Amino acid sequence: MIQEIEKFVRSLSDEEPSAHDWWHTQRVRRLSLEIAKTEVCDIRKVEIIALLHDVWDWKVPNNQAKKRMALELLQKLGLKKEEIDEIVCAVEAVSFKGALVEDVPTTKEGEIVRDADRLDAMGAIGIARAFSYGGKAGRPIHTPEIPPKLHSSFEEYAHSSSSTVNHFYEKLLHLKQRMKTKRAKELAEARHEFMLKFLERFFLEWEGVA
Repeated sequence: MIQEIEKFVRSLSDEEPSAHDWWHTQRVRRLSLEIAKTEVCDIRKVEIIALLHDVWDWKVPNNQAKKRMALELLQKLGLKKEEIDEIVCAVEAVSFKGALVEDVPTTKEGEIVRDADRLDAMGAIGIARAFSYGGKAGRPIHTPEIPPKLHSSFEEYAHSSSSTVNHFYEKLLHLKQRMKTKRAKELAEARHEFMLKFLERFFLEWEGVA
């Protein structure tokens, strides 16, 4: 079952060359399984949610068609409707929807994958992904005259065209405090500190003093 889902996800992920590619899915999968070792949970569901977590994300082209394909695959693989519904709800609770928007309640398996996905948006990998996605989306690196904004709705967040540096203040630096699992909280500490050091150095170089 896992092999079939992996094959399906990879066939779609190859279309995405930036921050939401197959290797992002793989990192989230590995982090999810690492966190799952420290939690009481269904490991199989954790891995399925991790593999599917970006398939029909709002940023993905043709996401609803891909969602239908994923549901058809899960049915074909023999999952019961209740399991599929639970997996779908967990997948749809993963995505960040704004700094002032509360996270949607989810299952323990969903919390694990959401933590793992957010860890991959932090630290060195998170910085690389932010600028990769920003370049693809046509966003400037930094526009000093435009301050970051804490979005109070998903609509505001989804339609934001702010700079990549603002994205740190609008999302990435808020992730540490949103971790739910003990292991993710531990891993988030170093990644958060690395982003702060990067920004400190960035602004020194921006001003030409370092």
